[in-house]
Amino acid sequence: MSRNRRDFFARAASLGAGLFAGTKARADQHEGHAGQPARTVPVETPDLPKLPYKLVDGVKEFHLAAEVVRREIVPGKVLDVWGYNGTMPGPTIEANQGDRVRFVFENRLPERTSIHWHGLEVPMEMDGVPGLGMDPIPPAGKFTYEFTLTQHGTFFYHAHAPMQEMMGQIGLLVIYPKTPYHPAVDRDFGLILQEWMVLPNNSVPNSMAMDYNWLTLNGKSGPACTPMLVKQGERVRIRMVNLGMDHHPMHLHGNTFYVTGTEGGRVPEACWTPQNTVLVGVAQARDVEFDARYTGDWMLHCHLPHHMMNEMMSAAGPISPLVANDHHLHGSAPDAKQVPGFPQDMWMTMDEQVDKPENHGLRPGWTGAMMGMMTLVRVLKPEMYDRIMELKKTAPKEGSRGPAPMHKHDHK
Repeated sequence: MSRNRRDFFARAASLGAGLFAGTKARADQHEGHAGQPARTVPVETPDLPKLPYKLVDGVKEFHLAAEVVRREIVPGKVLDVWGYNGTMPGPTIEANQGDRVRFVFENRLPERTSIHWHGLEVPMEMDGVPGLGMDPIPPAGKFTYEFTLTQHGTFFYHAHAPMQEMMGQIGLLVIYPKTPYHPAVDRDFGLILQEWMVLPNNSVPNSMAMDYNWLTLNGKSGPACTPMLVKQGERVRIRMVNLGMDHHPMHLHGNTFYVTGTEGGRVPEACWTPQNTVLVGVAQARDVEFDARYTGDWMLHCHLPHHMMNEMMSAAGPISPLVANDHHLHGSAPDAKQVPGFPQDMWMTMDEQVDKPENHGLRPGWTGAMMGMMTLVRVLKPEMYDRIMELKKTAPKEGSRGPAPMHKHDHK
């Protein structure tokens, strides 16, 4: 064999080994998160915890408790709602297709309840419909749900009582597939969409209302929602679930996505169509995927105009301090009060009140445009992403006192 031929095969073997090592390293990086298959990244649910489990005789056993929860949706606005395990929405549940799962459930509410596994194909007696497949679970009562997961995709769990649903009783349930989806994503996020009517001087939502003045993503209203962080060039999936009384046209700025999943599971690739707005209807889930090509701080929000505000209502009397506004600060005309219809859009900045590492680098005043059902997908250069990850290591937890606000306005 000639030297040139030997050199060619040597270089090819070296290149192949390097590619194999890189592929294996990436696969290993994604192995072992909640036990899901290689090349499947764990879902991130900003502002919500995950529900741990223990393996008992080959069954994944989770413990859930329905209870009253106090949830601060923006700084200074605390709601008395109903959730699970101390949070509203409830903690995110992760499992794998084929798992045998057990949910030991306790009712700490003052009335009977149950849990329905929305979209799951389970035995009727495990479906969680009180009176039909099971008795309602009384206060201080317990019930154990157990079944095998045959599906994969984005699902959710909720109380099967309408007013309890409107009080916040919902949680995300993600089932990872035996065969990882293609193309693989580098980031996977989950969002729960909810709406609330909170009357003046009240902390308990009006669960019978048909109009809403607070809109939340994972239990937070903009600008308090924690942004989703990705590196430029990564592929991103966002799972959105809606359990309320309104449909939400969810719009992503600066990017084009494809709808790749519904509450029924994965959509065949031949049916994917390019979009930047997807209607997430009541009781529906929508998975969207896109390649994060463009750096920027991109809004993701419901495009219903009334859903882009906080504490919106027609009411006599003083405006709430949370929406109080000095119009001359953002360029209102000197004679603006003479104009019929003035004022219309409120502008209030809350940069310091919602300061957190994930907001590092946003320009001053960014919060003024981030009210209601709004959050951010921040597509960052690697060095900025790494900087924020370092800040997160030393940042105080939400609600605790910590160091002075960070210098947030570095260039990306």
